[in-house]
Amino acid sequence: MSTHLTDNLRKKLNGKLIAQGDPEYDEARKVYNAMINKHPKMIAFCANVDDVVECVNTARENNLLLAIRSGGHNAGGLGICDDGLVIDLSMMKETKMDTSNNIIWVQAGILLKELDAITHTIGMSVPAGVVGTTGVAGLTLGGGLGHLTRRYGLSIDNLIEAEVVLANGSVVKANQNENPDLFWALRGGGGNFGVVVSFRFKMHPVSMPVGGPMFWDLSDAKSILQWYRNFLKTAPDDINGFFAFMVVPPIDHFPPEYHLKKMCAIVWCYTGDPEKAGEVFNPVRQLKKPAMDMVGTIPMPALQSMFDGLLPSGLQMYWKADFYNDISDEAIDVHLKHAATLPTMLSSMHLYPVNGAAARVNKQDTAWNYRDAFLSGVVLGIDPDPDNNEKMISWAREYWNDLHRFSSGGAYVNFTMDEGEEEVKNNYSANYQRLSQIKRKYDPNNLFRVNQNIKPAVM
Repeated sequence: MSTHLTDNLRKKLNGKLIAQGDPEYDEARKVYNAMINKHPKMIAFCANVDDVVECVNTARENNLLLAIRSGGHNAGGLGICDDGLVIDLSMMKETKMDTSNNIIWVQAGILLKELDAITHTIGMSVPAGVVGTTGVAGLTLGGGLGHLTRRYGLSIDNLIEAEVVLANGSVVKANQNENPDLFWALRGGGGNFGVVVSFRFKMHPVSMPVGGPMFWDLSDAKSILQWYRNFLKTAPDDINGFFAFMVVPPIDHFPPEYHLKKMCAIVWCYTGDPEKAGEVFNPVRQLKKPAMDMVGTIPMPALQSMFDGLLPSGLQMYWKADFYNDISDEAIDVHLKHAATLPTMLSSMHLYPVNGAAARVNKQDTAWNYRDAFLSGVVLGIDPDPDNNEKMISWAREYWNDLHRFSSGGAYVNFTMDEGEEEVKNNYSANYQRLSQIKRKYDPNNLFRVNQNIKPAVM
């Protein structure tokens, strides 16, 4: 790539362009997962939509590989690329609230914790994820599982409109009336169809839920997981809880006698009447008294950023994921086998409910296909030390391989790494063909291919 091209793009941008050889380059190319080590030619920190258009046109006209990054959280490092151009949206953080209609407009560079802080000022929330440093854009385009999934659905179920820079450089809106096919595809289809530069969401009256984690000894995990499975199938929408196997970190937040102990946990979020929270949680407390019970009234931003301190940017990460229609006793035994051998302090396994409000959206109504799944699971090998990569990758793969026979056949795209074309087809299942046709319409030459890539349909 010529110096002329770099200089020319740098002059045209309102934001900042960092290229190989610049002092800030090594810092600028980092993403959340330190296992990803890619070297783009240029990273464009776009200040506005015009900058994004300029970058898209530059990439298309010069046959440059193009990656899109907002929060940089993607486990597979799909917000960065080798030898290409990265559009970084982290400078684009404008927001506007329409409080009379409970709607918020946000640009694509905003993080979940920033969104939460704004909506919390008026006692509202947008259904989002569980780690505050996640980018709103990537989370939403992949679906958006989180604490409010059972009550208000996925993030995409609360998306009203998106503004998109297409492969030809044009800027369009996508909603139920304008470009409805594109709007359908964006709700779960990831970054395949353009650069989404802003989102318009519905807000909901969630401010101070009753939530937080309960922990039990690993010896109690089978009975807790059996109860959790049965409870969630008929639980009211206003209670959500994700299950986890984890190692208790040695920090002051936890009693010293539990430090570095392998345990199971449920992280709760109850948005119903706080006066009734006691009777809601009594069944599991009576089944087996938690070793640590940290459930209480909590600001929604605090709940949604509870794990941020444990999971800073720069850790080594390897993820494997699946959907499950149920969790049998045989599957629970597989979980217990691998939970007993958690390879590092930060390695974990999570099960997120998909039922409730999210399940009442028809699977053909958005690109996100697995509406009939019960749980979305992810096995997470995590550690700061690259020397432990082989150990934790081996553990995660073995865990996933042993459990995969109980799965629904696909996985949540935000929990998968770069698994290849067949895995992408599995993840979209019956919706893949329609997505491929929409891809042909909006990005026929597959400019946007550094993602969980949906190939354009053949004419």
